[in-house]
Amino acid sequence: MNIKLDENLGSLRVATLLRLAGHDVTTVREQSLISSSDAELIDICRRENRCLVTIDRGFGNRLKYKPSNYTGIIVIRLPPRPSFEDYRTVTETLIAGLEAADVTGKLWIIQQGSIQEYQDIEVEKKD
Repeated sequence: MNIKLDENLGSLRVATLLRLAGHDVTTVREQSLISSSDAELIDICRRENRCLVTIDRGFGNRLKYKPSNYTGIIVIRLPPRPSFEDYRTVTETLIAGLEAADVTGKLWIIQQGSIQEYQDIEVEKKD
């Protein structure tokens, strides 16, 4: 999977674990995209065919960021003061999830060792 780690998650440890699992990983920091707007970042991910991995809960808004428009959006939920073990656990959960399923066109929320998967929200049209 082609992955881009947002600046809020782009630690060397997370990137290394994902790379060791065989994923092509770039980070916002490596590409000098720090402080890019959310709209700019998600558009870059779309153009590069990369799944965005972030802790920014705003990307979980399926009306604003329609999952089917992207290679995948993964929002990691961590405790207020995450430990190394917290990062390791969510990264291992992410790796296992990517081995078992395709995130393309979907939103995944990862927390406490589990993955919740969402697709587009269907908006009712009023006549």
